[in-house]
Amino acid sequence: MKTLGPIELALRLLRRELTVSLRRRTELANPLFFFLIVCTLFPLGLGPSPQILAELAPGILWIVALLSVLMASDALFKGDFDDGTLEQILLSPVPLYTTVLMKTLAHWLLTGVPLTLLSPLLALMLQMPSEGLGALLLSLGCGSLMLSFIAAIGAALTVGLKRGGVLLSLLVLPLFVPVLIFGSAAVQRAVAGMDASSPLALLAALALFFLALAPFAIGGALRVSLDQ
Repeated sequence: MKTLGPIELALRLLRRELTVSLRRRTELANPLFFFLIVCTLFPLGLGPSPQILAELAPGILWIVALLSVLMASDALFKGDFDDGTLEQILLSPVPLYTTVLMKTLAHWLLTGVPLTLLSPLLALMLQMPSEGLGALLLSLGCGSLMLSFIAAIGAALTVGLKRGGVLLSLLVLPLFVPVLIFGSAAVQRAVAGMDASSPLALLAALALFFLALAPFAIGGALRVSLDQ
């Protein structure tokens, strides 16, 4: 029997997670509809003034994207826990680090990436100047990756609880705040014609940090949750 290399194994795990997740299309569509609907409601609540909308657009987009990622995170490990797959994952010879890394990346690819690609359309609807679109895409791309890993840690800690959604929000929302601050600051600086490279570089560095180390925390949280 052929032994798979680490890269081939990781790609197969990622493909499996994407295939399984795509079968639950309703769960995948909910965050996107939430993102679209809430951003659409802001012009109705704030009024049609282009200046007010343009000024608030970076913060609005980032806050709603943050909540959309959080909304999709509660079920990240829930299905595997309910059907007993999670216990098999922990007993499997496949490194837990690789498994949770691919599960979280699949979550980001199906949640964070679509939100990022949809954001320029909503930004134009909110009258945000086109100068900030590039920074918006880059900041949301890196930021949503971090949000997915942070949310995955919280989801792993609360996976065994019957009503873990509220506790998940309380655990991860404080950790979302730095990402929100730097992400919206990058877009605001770009809209104002200033150099946005510093907050974008910091977001990229933090994204790589979480990509490398967060799977250890997620795996540890899963072990703790199943040992209870």
